[in-house]
Amino acid sequence: MFANPSLTTRIGIGKGLGALFGIAGFVYLTVYPVGDDGLLRWGILLWYTTLGAIIGMFGVYTWHPILKLPMPWWFRAPLVGAWLNFVLVFFAYDSLAAVLATLFGVDGPLTSPFWFTAEGALVGLIIGFVATRFGGEGPETVTQPAGAD
Repeated sequence: MFANPSLTTRIGIGKGLGALFGIAGFVYLTVYPVGDDGLLRWGILLWYTTLGAIIGMFGVYTWHPILKLPMPWWFRAPLVGAWLNFVLVFFAYDSLAAVLATLFGVDGPLTSPFWFTAEGALVGLIIGFVATRFGGEGPETVTQPAGAD
């Protein structure tokens, strides 16, 4: 189950690292609270855990079937992380804007919540690297070893 390559290993590593990033966000928002929004803290924790799992699952796809182009982990994982955080911004724009205003000031250069897209790409790159290093990648991650039923 946890052999290399293994989809289960990839997803487990992705969820674990995502949970660590989520815990970091949870703790940060507890130490430096933004309003009285406990849902944002729990949302960040669960969001990054889910983001890690999805990046882990995407390790099966190493080839784009329509464009006929390779999709190496260093392209695929940051793309998925950036896309998911881009979507997150649309759901939590006001809360994320308040977080960045608290962190960088109201007129700071990094106050746009869309900076979370770049942060998602960086988190995706880290999760993708570790998941690929220890869990492998490609279609061989879903094949069953001989005698495993």
